[in-house]
Amino acid sequence: MKMVKGSCNCNAVQFEISLPITDIYVCHCSICRKASGGNGVSVAVVNNQHFAWLTGTDKIKTWHKPNHDWVCSFCTQCGSNLPGKNDEQRMYVPVGLIANDDLAGAKVVHHMWVSSKACWHEIGDEGQQHDGFIG
Repeated sequence: MKMVKGSCNCNAVQFEISLPITDIYVCHCSICRKASGGNGVSVAVVNNQHFAWLTGTDKIKTWHKPNHDWVCSFCTQCGSNLPGKNDEQRMYVPVGLIANDDLAGAKVVHHMWVSSKACWHEIGDEGQQHDGFIG
């Protein structure tokens, strides 16, 4: 099976996933919009046993939003958003870190926090839209 590989902008942090990515989730909440500087964050969610860091774990910094359960990880060299803990069993992986060739066949299946999306953003794919979080 082909490994899906990903990295930050400067390639200091690299990882691999041992399953193909098929489902993409887009979060439109105000926190994810601020973290990305765009319309939200697009991620794949993978079981921990299928995810492995290859290099650069010493370059990973984590930020916890005060008084909230939201956490983000980023590269200390280039600032790219990085994969992080989704829950005890899974990681979220920003799909922008993965080459298009490794995302062939993947599609957006869910849009979360559509009730909080940017007023200027029009969702134009067939992914299901949810007002809040889906687990």
